[in-house]
Amino acid sequence: MRVYRVVMLLVLFCLASAAGWAEDRYKLKEGARGKLCLNCHVTFQDKMKAPFVHTPLRRGECSGCHNPHTSSRGKLLDKNADAICFGCHPSVIGKKSVSIHKVVAEGKCVQCHDPHSSQQKYNLLASGSSLCFNCHKSMGETVSQVKHRHYPVEKDCLTCHTPHASAGNKSLLKDAVPGLCAKCHKTDRPVFVKQHMNYPVGKSACTSCHAPHGSNQPGILHDTVHKPVANRMCNQCHEEASSPNALKTKKAGLDLCKACHTPMIKDVFDKKLLHWPVSGKKACQSCHTPHASGNKGLLRQSQSALCGSCHAETVGQTTKAKTPHSPVKEGACTACHSPHASDNSMLFVQPDIPGLCGSCHDWKKHSTHPIGEKYRDPRDKNLSVDCLSCHHGHGSEHKRLLLLGTVTEVCVQCHDKYRR
Repeated sequence: MRVYRVVMLLVLFCLASAAGWAEDRYKLKEGARGKLCLNCHVTFQDKMKAPFVHTPLRRGECSGCHNPHTSSRGKLLDKNADAICFGCHPSVIGKKSVSIHKVVAEGKCVQCHDPHSSQQKYNLLASGSSLCFNCHKSMGETVSQVKHRHYPVEKDCLTCHTPHASAGNKSLLKDAVPGLCAKCHKTDRPVFVKQHMNYPVGKSACTSCHAPHGSNQPGILHDTVHKPVANRMCNQCHEEASSPNALKTKKAGLDLCKACHTPMIKDVFDKKLLHWPVSGKKACQSCHTPHASGNKGLLRQSQSALCGSCHAETVGQTTKAKTPHSPVKEGACTACHSPHASDNSMLFVQPDIPGLCGSCHDWKKHSTHPIGEKYRDPRDKNLSVDCLSCHHGHGSEHKRLLLLGTVTEVCVQCHDKYRR
């Protein structure tokens, strides 16, 4: 309580200082800083009747934010909006904040707050989650469509998130998981223990199984659930719940997955080229989550984000290309590449480039240019002529994914006699 009083005194001091500075600066008559404004801006008399009125307006200090004469900014603002807001509210963003709300970082306070008055606390433009969903539309649409919604999402996002910045957590969370979850879900209650098959999950990452906002699965599990989890058979992979090391897996890496996925793993290792994560220490878990996921195939992220975590340069360049290849644009890397293993170069899903491209493009109608293994590229005799001799496989700065700006420029790379 004492700290609160000190903070309030500091805020009032700032406002008083700003008011005095403005009055001296413009040499305004007494009362001219606000009351005079209302003679013309009569609608503000109604605004001042709202339950929550911004302190400068309530005190009749319009010149605390606005220049009474001229300004290079809209609404005659005396400074940029963020500078005005942070002038009185400097502690909104902590110096060591781990995550900052984008609108706050950009100084767009008025996307959430009315600068004059509101029917909502803190001069908010709307109440509860509806305010957040004005920007986070996809989240709002998802939550409205799922069968099971997390209660805090329906009530107010601020149950779990801080609106401005979080000092110690990502995603603006008020506390880290599982501590945040445990504030509502008491892990020592018999019903909680029973729901989790007596496994000591109280200190585990709740979001490895549960969707924090909502899902179509009971218990708001992520929409894609690993079969042992869906069947409540945790002991298929983990030690028994009564074990001292209950959460430890019975085997590690690929050996654990082999117990169920033997045919697929055998097929993968029969291929000539192996995607390196498959044989790495984490094996399948390099790309897949073992419990549940919001992505198909139990992927840890969307395909483009997941592939981009290793192939950042390729994905980064492609997403910036003026003409991206459709599968790349849609984040469907596996349309062309096998995620596990292949007998073909670059882990292609088809034996050769013409066959791969031909699965979508009828290139025989597109061109009469000879392509295939028996036609060698004059620029490099080690290469055959194929679609990638002229087109970029991921994306290009030019139309039709051409390697160069015009068809002629591409052609004369091999056909020197047509150069001009």
